Parts: sequence; C-alpha cells; structure tokens
Amino acid sequence: MADLLEVQRLRKEFGGLVAVNDVDFRIAKGAIVSLIGPNGAGKTTFFNMITGVYKPTAGRVLLDGEDITAKPPHAVTARGIGRTFQTIRLFGEMTALENVLVGMHCRLRGGILKSILRTPGIRREEAKAREKARELLAYCSLDGRDGDYARNLPYGDQRRLEVARALATQPKLLLLDEPTAGMNPQETVDFTSFIARLRDEEDVTVLLIEHDMKVVMHVSDRVTVLDYGERIAEGTPGEVQRDPRVIEAYLGSGALAG
Repeated sequence: MADLLEVQRLRKEFGGLVAVNDVDFRIAKGAIVSLIGPNGAGKTTFFNMITGVYKPTAGRVLLDGEDITAKPPHAVTARGIGRTFQTIRLFGEMTALENVLVGMHCRLRGGILKSILRTPGIRREEAKAREKARELLAYCSLDGRDGDYARNLPYGDQRRLEVARALATQPKLLLLDEPTAGMNPQETVDFTSFIARLRDEEDVTVLLIEHDMKVVMHVSDRVTVLDYGERIAEGTPGEVQRDPRVIEAYLGSGALAG
C-alpha cells in the first residue's frame, strides 16, 4: 500500500538540546500507527513538526508526495492533516456545534465580502455546514449535544468533540495526541473502538501518541518507538512488545507477561 506520510531524517534542536534526532518514518494509507516512548522522548515535538507548529532544524515531511516541511499550520490543515492535542484545546465558551464549525472553516469558500453582504450563496453554504457539523457530532456520539457549551461536556465527550472538530477539516491523516488520557476504563474501551471505526468507515489514516499499552496493542497496525528523540524500534505491536530495547527503555520487564 502506498505511503500517505513520509518523514525523512526529521530533526529538531532547541538550543543545544536535540529533541528529535534524524528520524525516518512512514505511514501507509489506511493504517493506524501508534507512536510510543517515555516522557520526553520527543513524540509531541514530532507531531508539532508534522503539523507546522515547529519548523524542523533539518529533514523533510511529505504528505501524499507533496513537501509540506515548515508550512504554517493552516496550510498543513488545508492539505489534509487534522489533529487533537495532549491538553484539550476546545473553545469552552462556544457550543459543541460552533467548535465543529470552526474546524470546518478551512473548507468553506465564502470570502469576507460575501459574508458581510450575506449573499444567498453564503446562506446556503452556512446551512450545509451546520448540517454537516451535526452529522459529525452524531458520528462522534455527541448527537443532541450541539447546543451544549464545550466546557460543560464530560471529559470523554470533550475528547470526542476535539475529534469531531478535527474531522471537520476533512483530513486524510488524523493525529491524536494521547486521546485516552484522563478517561476511565469504559471511556477508553469505547474510544479505542471509535478509532478503529474512523479508519474503517471514514477512510482516515490515524497516527496516535498513546501511553495506554492496551489501546496501542489493540488498535495499532504498526508501532514506532522513540527514546531520547531517536527511533529505537518499529514493527507490529507484538514485535515491538518483545523488542529488548523497548522493554529496557519503556515497557519494563513485566511487559512480556501480558
């Protein structure tokens, strides 16, 4: 299967600190890939370079063959990468529906002048956008919550709302940064199933940072492991789980028992 994302010797230095050290990485279209490693391994920095938040010190990021290295976040989003964040970044004083509409903004065609004049075309586009936003909320098990303020939603629903907003950008590749962090066991199980459904039903390729190894082992096609900014292992969940370098750096000797 063709690669959707190809990262070539990606590097990020902060002063004298090398946060990501010449990492090569590929993700095939339609795959679910997990990026794991100890705290401080460079995982979120890696995400931030892919999405344009950080400019790499060296290396290239290719999406569907197009070089998107160091493009600004809005340009990366427009080309088909959506993401959620380790710390939820919803607009708390906006409704669930409004949060999703914000994500949809990059796909709307109306300009500022047409918006001011409230042309018939703009009104039709806005009506379609609201309909699509409600469909996304329902798909993310948030039907009936469109008028609720984001800050009032339970934690698990806030995570789902972040995904709905990311899906509103119509991504080819969805990056999820610790999506089950803070969830209770049942929310985690439900969300893990939801990730698999996204890939299967929405034709979205998924790359996630995740600390819950049950989630990683259950949902991933492949797993890449970072340690001190370097890729130390890559393979199927089973292969990575048995890799001595991964056990030493991250999983611990108890990993083989599960």
